[in-house]
Amino acid sequence: MAEEYRVAIIGCGGRGRQHWRAYRATERCRLVAVADVQPGAAEAFVERAGLAEAPPAVYADYAAMLRETRPDIVSVCTWPDTHAAIVDAAAAAGARAIFSEKPMAPTWGEARHMAAAARQAGTLLQFCHQRRFETQFVVARRLLREGAIGRLLRIEGTCDNLFDWGTHWFDMMHYYNGEQPAEWVIGQIDVRAGRRVFGARVEDQGIALVQFAGGVQGLLITGHGRPYPEVNRLVGTDGVIEVQMPGADGKWIPVRVRGRGDTDFRLPEVLEADRPGPAGPEGRAAADLLHCLEHGGEPELSVEKALRATELIFATYESSRRRGRVDLPLTIDDSPLASMVEAGQIGGA
Repeated sequence: MAEEYRVAIIGCGGRGRQHWRAYRATERCRLVAVADVQPGAAEAFVERAGLAEAPPAVYADYAAMLRETRPDIVSVCTWPDTHAAIVDAAAAAGARAIFSEKPMAPTWGEARHMAAAARQAGTLLQFCHQRRFETQFVVARRLLREGAIGRLLRIEGTCDNLFDWGTHWFDMMHYYNGEQPAEWVIGQIDVRAGRRVFGARVEDQGIALVQFAGGVQGLLITGHGRPYPEVNRLVGTDGVIEVQMPGADGKWIPVRVRGRGDTDFRLPEVLEADRPGPAGPEGRAAADLLHCLEHGGEPELSVEKALRATELIFATYESSRRRGRVDLPLTIDDSPLASMVEAGQIGGA
């Protein structure tokens, strides 16, 4: 008989509910506890999830929940400034795996700390860079591997900010590029309006150029003045693949390609293997986590991969602070953006 895993979820908003749908789809997980600091949020979660017959224990204090229920798997669906403390507590409580939302943390030091804490405890830690399981991105990588645009030269991305959206696109750069490590980053940010996402300071406008081992470059443009919304473009020697591109009629085109011999963009065939399945990308992520718990190996959404993406966020901020190129690995501990704001070196309320 297949092993059943006892799951706890911290943070009972929309992402928490999505995590439970993902675990439930494996048919091998039982929700034993939920925690949320907002009054009534955990109770509402239980009601919406239809768990009246076997309700999980409800807590306001996640530390007490971890001590008393000792779950096998913990989902962290809270804001980034709480992630490090929760990961520490879950690992110390003996959790075998932790599935956290992104972005990793508001500082580079906290991100590295979480990875080290999980390694020391022998806990599998992964972060929800679920685009790795979404159909259009899987198709784009397959087309690359099939040689549809020749040799990959450059990966471009546009999005709202480097921290929240940028963590996805930096992660996808590694995904498309065979997990090649980044060697250096040069970038600039502009901060004027005092914007925050999940409580963390983010730029109003930014640009990052990344050099990867093997010669591929990544270019990410964020915020005000970006040419498109949340888009990827893969440029090769023989063509271009575009992912999530808005069409002339205003409708989104999930993925399209123009390669050698193509007179215009075409929509590629989508294979069944390209689709995440009925539980969606989070469902694939949960199933992959269980597989790694039982058979070993690195989860597709592993903390090590999340670190590589997160390093590029803070390296871009650091490049702006230094006014020069940043060679990796990155050795700072803070968020240079937040530090510059606090020191009055860049603006924003």
